[in-house]
Amino acid sequence: MTTPVALLTAIGALVVGAVAGYLVARRRARREAARPAGPTVAELLMRLIRSSNNGVVVLNRFGDLVLHNPRAFELGLVRVSQADPRARKAAEQVVETDEPMEVDLSPLESRGRRQPEAVLGEVRPLGDGFTVVEAVDHSEAIRLEAVRRDFVANVSHELKTPVGAIALLTEAVLDAAEDVTEVRRFGGKILRESTRLGQLVTELIALSRLQGAERLPDLNVVEVDAVVREALGRTTLSAESAEITITTDAASGLLVEGDRTLLVTALSNLLENAVAYSQPGSPVSISRRLGDGMVEIAVTDRGIGIAEDEQQRVFERFYRADKARSRATGGTGLGLAIVKHVAANHGGSVGLWSRSGTGSTFTLRIPAHVRPEPAESGRGVKQPATAKQPDKTPERTTRLVATGQEISGPDRGGNL
Repeated sequence: MTTPVALLTAIGALVVGAVAGYLVARRRARREAARPAGPTVAELLMRLIRSSNNGVVVLNRFGDLVLHNPRAFELGLVRVSQADPRARKAAEQVVETDEPMEVDLSPLESRGRRQPEAVLGEVRPLGDGFTVVEAVDHSEAIRLEAVRRDFVANVSHELKTPVGAIALLTEAVLDAAEDVTEVRRFGGKILRESTRLGQLVTELIALSRLQGAERLPDLNVVEVDAVVREALGRTTLSAESAEITITTDAASGLLVEGDRTLLVTALSNLLENAVAYSQPGSPVSISRRLGDGMVEIAVTDRGIGIAEDEQQRVFERFYRADKARSRATGGTGLGLAIVKHVAANHGGSVGLWSRSGTGSTFTLRIPAHVRPEPAESGRGVKQPATAKQPDKTPERTTRLVATGQEISGPDRGGNL
């Protein structure tokens, strides 16, 4: 049987528990009340509109501006607190028909350009006489499409030349089948054209990979001297045929992070270009140095040079500074474009100094490989690293550097 004391104890416990629960709930409620309120749905919608990459404008039934986002200003959809007249006129029609419609909102001053700015807008009804105009900038897509069309047209033209030549030469061989001398002569020409065709296809594939069609190989530590030696080996035959001697400075021991095959290809293209555009017997040289954390490999020739007004275009695909000479040497017009993309994919650049009748210097810049050097304080300091000390027995040390100011930027377009 429960005693009065036990009963009072139980009641007291219940009362204390209830009071404690009430106090905890009240404290929680106070904390919730003190916490700042979250954004409302309207505020979230406004944030969404402001952050949109499209221009958004809301108009009332009179065509007055109700709200807009910053992107609408950038696209010219809003001017001096008023919407573009073309958008207002389209909004009036949408209010009458209650059907969405599209409108061209491209800047008037861009019309007639080769690559105009293209801004297309869609006007939609919101009810109660309100309309929304959403403008999208298609300029980049149009530019890329124009580049694609030009590229396809250039490739088609470049492929047509050797293919047509091979067809004509084959007919000539068939007509002169019994004349051994003529068959050999035409056969040699067919071989040269087929070699040129194969080189063009190979370089198109390489350029496609460099522009992102395929994942680039992993970068490794590469010896600059090894790259120079291999590139020289690839160019020896063409240099000897042109009676041109390629000289180099002493071994440097410099290192870069990159893909050896791509770097050799880029340097080989610069050397082949220098040989192709130099007079027989004129010198071509390679020099290496380290500056501002960049390894610079310069190829200098005493050739025909490049006119100043062409120096900003020479790294474009299929561009040739001297078209007649390029055809004579079998160039594809892609060599220097490949150099530019190799440099960019390695985080570097390519520079050009040239003067008509004097020669040219192309400088390939690639970030130097760095590694922590041991310090007395126990902390490693990153410094440009070399694989080894330069060989005490230098290579041929003749170095030719054209005088003048070096120009870097979009550079000599594919004059192999």
